[in-house]
Amino acid sequence: MRLYGLIGWPLGHSFSKKYFSEKFEREGIDNARYELFPLEKIADLPALFAQNPEIAGLNVTIPYKESVIPLLHELDETAAAVGAVNCIKVGENQQLKGYNSDAVGFEKSLLRWLAETDLRGLKGLILGTGGASKAVAFVLKKLGIPFKFVSRNPQGKNQISYEDLENDWKPSQPSTPYPSFSTILINATPLGTFPSVDAMPPVPLNFFTSGIFVYDLIYNPAETLLLREAKARGCTVKNGFEMLELQADAAWEIWQGDR
Repeated sequence: MRLYGLIGWPLGHSFSKKYFSEKFEREGIDNARYELFPLEKIADLPALFAQNPEIAGLNVTIPYKESVIPLLHELDETAAAVGAVNCIKVGENQQLKGYNSDAVGFEKSLLRWLAETDLRGLKGLILGTGGASKAVAFVLKKLGIPFKFVSRNPQGKNQISYEDLENDWKPSQPSTPYPSFSTILINATPLGTFPSVDAMPPVPLNFFTSGIFVYDLIYNPAETLLLREAKARGCTVKNGFEMLELQADAAWEIWQGDR
């Protein structure tokens, strides 16, 4: 019996277990199961493998997408470029190789969503600077979409504050750094995730205007407070459920490769 699972802390409602369990049943995969493995600290990962030698692959979620890397034996090219891992494949002698299927899922989902949009006219704003934001940044760079990170504590020339959104980055202002563009704002923070449904990143509400695209990587709830506020002000919005499905499918392909 091959065992797959999800590591992170804490692990509450999980898309992954339901998704893979239903997939196994639907496709008649009777030699595999999927479990949740809440790890209070990433240093517990070797013990998890020692206790469960049948583990063939793992998904990785908050807060370990970056801190898991030193415990791996190898990274694939995309994960190395992103600097974050959300998928681990277990090879011979429990050799661990890290991948980033978040980037795969986000790119496919974004291109479907913006199929009628000229990407050359887009500028990106990424909320957050953690592992998920790195996958988003990788994709935007690959697609040729310039971007800035938005952080409570900006560091470096490619990061700005939430206050900067209100003061300098409104698309309606001709004096902005991007005087003629369409903005795509991507929330890569966990703010607004169930059960904290009344939370949202501190984006000034007057930043939202018609013509802005807002993509929230959160899928639970389906419509976060951020998306509700943006939609009410004329923005085009999308949640992260499709990305989640696509990255899960990509993870399964990774685990099944070269078998």
